[in-house]
Amino acid sequence: MALTWEDREVNFDIPFLEMRLRPGEKIIDKLDNIEDTKGNAGDRGRLIVTNVRILWHSMTSPRINLSIGFNCVLSINTKIVNSKLRGTTQALDLLTLSGGTRYEFIFTNLVPGNVRHFTSVMGVHKAFVSSKLYRELRLRGGIIHNKQLKMLPLEQIFSNQHGVWNLSSDQGSLGTFVVTNVRLVWYADVNEAFNISLPYLQIESIRIKDSKFGKALVIKSTERGGNFVLGFKIDPEDRLNALYKELSSLYSVYSNNPIYGVEYNWSAKREDPPGDTKILDDLEVAEDPKGEMTNTLAAYLADGPHKKDRPLVYSSELGLAVEAVKEGFTLRKLWEVLPS
Repeated sequence: MALTWEDREVNFDIPFLEMRLRPGEKIIDKLDNIEDTKGNAGDRGRLIVTNVRILWHSMTSPRINLSIGFNCVLSINTKIVNSKLRGTTQALDLLTLSGGTRYEFIFTNLVPGNVRHFTSVMGVHKAFVSSKLYRELRLRGGIIHNKQLKMLPLEQIFSNQHGVWNLSSDQGSLGTFVVTNVRLVWYADVNEAFNISLPYLQIESIRIKDSKFGKALVIKSTERGGNFVLGFKIDPEDRLNALYKELSSLYSVYSNNPIYGVEYNWSAKREDPPGDTKILDDLEVAEDPKGEMTNTLAAYLADGPHKKDRPLVYSSELGLAVEAVKEGFTLRKLWEVLPS
C-alpha cells in the first residue's frame, strides 16, 4: 500500500529512492534558498512540502537530507536565530517526535522578507491534521448523523447495504454497511454511535471465509491500523459475493491512486525562486493564480503576543510614527493581507 513510514517518521540522509514521492503523495510547495540552520548551518538547500511530509536536501550534496512526517510534528513556531548565511533573523521552528525521540528543526529562508516556508508548512500541517479520517481507523466516532454518513470533502458513496451483521460479538449486531471511494463504514441500526470507519489505506486483506455464522466477509486491518479482524455477515450469498467484488475493486483502484485528503489551496500567484532544479525536477508544484498569499499575517502573529513593545519608528508610507514591525516583514506586506 502507499504510505508506510513517510508520514510517521523523521529520517536523516535517506537514499534518493526514499526521497521520491509515494503513490498519492503530491508536492504542494518547493522552495530554494532554505538553510537547515540547526543541523546544516551554512548549507543552502531546498525545502519541499508534500501532502504527507516535509523534505529538505542540500543543494551541494543531496545525500544530506531530511524527511519529516507530518504525524511527527508537535508544534510550529517562529524563532529568532543567528544564521551563518543570513545573520540574525526570524526562522521556522519545528518540534517533532519520532520513535520516542524529540527533534528540533530550524529552517531559515535566505530570501529577505520571504515567509512562504512558514505559511506553507503551517497550512499543509493544518490540512493534514484535519483530514485524519482519510488515513486512520476510527471506532465509535461521530461519523453518523440521523442514519446518514457525514461525508468527507473528496468522498463519494458507491453503495449502502442494509441488513449487514457485524460479527464482533457472539450474537452479532445488525447494521448498515457503507462503501465509498476512500473507506468502508459500518454502523449499528439501534445505536449509530456503535460504528467503525476503516480507510482502504489501513486494509491488509479482504476475503470471504467460513465462520460459525456461515460464510462471512472478513477484513483484516494493517499493523498500523491495529491488526483488527472484522467479520460481516450478509444474506443471501449473492449479495455477499457482490459486496466482496465491489470492495475488492475499489481497494485495488485506491491502491494504485490513494487519496489522503490533504488539500491546501494557494491564494497566491507565486513565482518559483531561481535555483537548481535537478532534484525531483519532474514533479510539479501546485499553484493557484488568484492573488497574493493571505497567510503572511498568520506568520507575523505565529509566535503569539509580544511581551514588550518594539520601538517607535517613522513610517514614510503612512506619514506616522508606528511600532517597528518584526524583521523580515514590511507594512506593505501586512496591509496587503487585510480583507478589502
